[in-house]
Order: sequence, then C-alpha cells, then structure tokens
Amino acid sequence: MQKITFCIPSKSNLRYLKTCIPSIRTNANRKDHDIIVFVDSDEDGTIEWLSENAQYYNITYYINPDINQRLYGIGKAYDYCIEKSKTDVVMIFHADMMLGIDADINAYKHLQKGTVVCSTRIEPPIHPNAGEKILEDFGMWPEEFKEDEFNKYIDTLLVTNKNKTTEGIFAPWMIHKDDILSIGGHDSILHSAREDSDLFNRFVLNGYRLVQSWDSLVYHLTGRGGQFQHGVVTTDSSQKSEAWQKLMVNSTKEFMRKWGSPVKHTPMMKPIIPHKYDVKFDVINMRPQVLSMLEPLCDALQTDLTNDIVDYYISIEQPNTSFDLNKRLYNKDNHDIIVTFDCNKLNNQNFQILQNLSEILDNNQLDVGTYEFDIFNLVINNVVFYENKLIRK
Repeated sequence: MQKITFCIPSKSNLRYLKTCIPSIRTNANRKDHDIIVFVDSDEDGTIEWLSENAQYYNITYYINPDINQRLYGIGKAYDYCIEKSKTDVVMIFHADMMLGIDADINAYKHLQKGTVVCSTRIEPPIHPNAGEKILEDFGMWPEEFKEDEFNKYIDTLLVTNKNKTTEGIFAPWMIHKDDILSIGGHDSILHSAREDSDLFNRFVLNGYRLVQSWDSLVYHLTGRGGQFQHGVVTTDSSQKSEAWQKLMVNSTKEFMRKWGSPVKHTPMMKPIIPHKYDVKFDVINMRPQVLSMLEPLCDALQTDLTNDIVDYYISIEQPNTSFDLNKRLYNKDNHDIIVTFDCNKLNNQNFQILQNLSEILDNNQLDVGTYEFDIFNLVINNVVFYENKLIRK
C-alpha cells in the first residue's frame, strides 16, 4: 500500500495519545505512515509530550493559535490536518482509538476514488450495539488497555472476517484527500458535534460509496474527547463536560436548520437522508418557551408573539447559530410548504411530526394542494428538493 496520513485532533487528550500513537507505529502494516496531530487545547501537557516524542514516533503536530482561548473544533481541526498532509490518502482517527494489526492495509484494499472506507470498532460494552460494531472489553481507559489480549482476539478476527464488508460509516475512516477537499471538508457551522453526520450525508449525496471493512479493526474507548472539564479528566465514562453538552445542543439545532430533519441512519450506520424542503411554520397562540423548540425545525417561522419577545430570543440565540434569525423570524417571503397550527394544541406526540416532517412528506408523496394532518394544516405550493445544494459547505 502507499503511505497515508493519520489525522488526529487532540483536545487535552494526552492520556489517550500515549496509547493511540504507539498502536499506529506498532500495528500498522506500513510503519512509515505520516501522523499529524492538531492540538486544539492543552490542559494536560500534550504539547510538551509531543515535543519530547515527535522524533521518536515521527509525529508532525500543529497548535491552535488561540490555544486554551478558543477551540477550532474537531471538524476544522481535521480539515487543517488534511490540508497539511502530503499523501494522497488520509485516515481520520480519534485520539481514543488504538489501531489493530494490519488495520491500515485491510481498509486500503477497498479504497478507490469516490469511496470512503471505515474500520470496524471494537468497544467495551458501554453503549448499545445494532450490529455495526463488536462489543468486547479490553479495558475502559488507556492505562488499562489489555494489548496482548486484544492482539490475540484480532488474530482470530483477521481470519473469520477476512474481506467481509458492509455499507456504513463511522470513524476511523479513510478517503482520498482530493475527494474530501472537493466537497469542502467539514462544515464549520458544526463545531464539535454532528459534524461527522453532516459530512457523511454529503458523501452519500455526492455519490461516494461507503464501505465498512470487518478485518480492519480498532479498539475504541467510546467518545472520551468531551470529558475534560475544569482542568480535570472525568473518570465516569458517561459523563460529558458542560461545554460539550452545550456544543451538542447547539450543533443539533444547526443540523436541523440545515437539513430539515434529525440525524438518521440505518443500524449499520449508513446515512438516511430525507429530502430537504422549504418549510414555513405559521403558529397562533405561540408560547415564548416553545420558540426555541420550533425555530430550528423550519426555514421560517411566523408567530403572533410581540416583536420584543422575538427580539429577545434572537439576542440570546443568534450567537449560537450561523443562520440569520432575523430572516427566519421576520420572514415575509413565499415558501414551498406552509404548516399552520395552534400552539395550544401542541403536545409531545404531534411535536414528533414536526421533527420528522421531511420523512413524512417523503413517505406520503404529497403533491401541490392542501392537507390536514393531526393538528396541522399543510399548504403545499411547490414540491422541490434542496438537499443537493448542501453537498458543498
């Protein structure tokens, strides 16, 4: 195989890098792959360790110019690594992953232009499994990693899973550098959450083939990047920092504003992409506390709230979004689909209809006309799909 570049963002992830990087050097089929680390924050001595070990492990590292002041975010950090890479192929890798034996070449053998190849994760049994990964406990923390046991387990899977593939995607994944650059990389509006789901949607819409290789294996410590809080690494595997939780809330709203639907995928992690429609909500008896729930679900929102209430919401929410909320909340334009309803009749059940409106429209294949659905009156003026406009950021 040709040389590739492992791209690894680090947000005070020193304890993970100390296990992650040696695993690449030990277990990769090719020992001279490039490794680029982007240090987004350093509250644990990451930079010092990289400086001391860069030559030994042949690591190139870059530092956020606003280190510990403002985060790049994982998507922007990955794109920085990709742009700095000198190889034709890059592999997106998490700091909390350990590469399995020959995982590089067993992913690479499926790689072509217009293809994204992901490895299969082996994880401790923390999160549910829909069949897209393997649950086996070889340690909950990098210091506990049972490397010898893991390698023996891998030896067996390299035989039983030889050349097995399914259709789906999750980190780590490998791609030709030109293929990811051609669609603009990660979308910067999704800083450190939902950025992968957005990119995976765009891969599919751009016609890229997704391959999961089951003899390319990594051990994954299940998303520990958000566990550094107030200068201390949390020890609870389910605990996330307050900052990370806020990022997730904001990025979920941004994803909804952009795509018009929540993140959707098959059990094997292949994205499901409902059509993107142009939708306006027209709401009477609007309650101020519901505004933040409804606004991200549509392209424009008309209510009977006073301007003072709307302006206050905009002042609070605008710093969290790249969308112009004045255009969304003071919008007089015509829209393809108008959904009118009484907010007093809104409950948890029919709120789910609004969250999944794109999928409901797809399933019912509604044409131009007027329809009643639960508490909602739908006026469809035009049936146009806009998702292909989202391929490039």
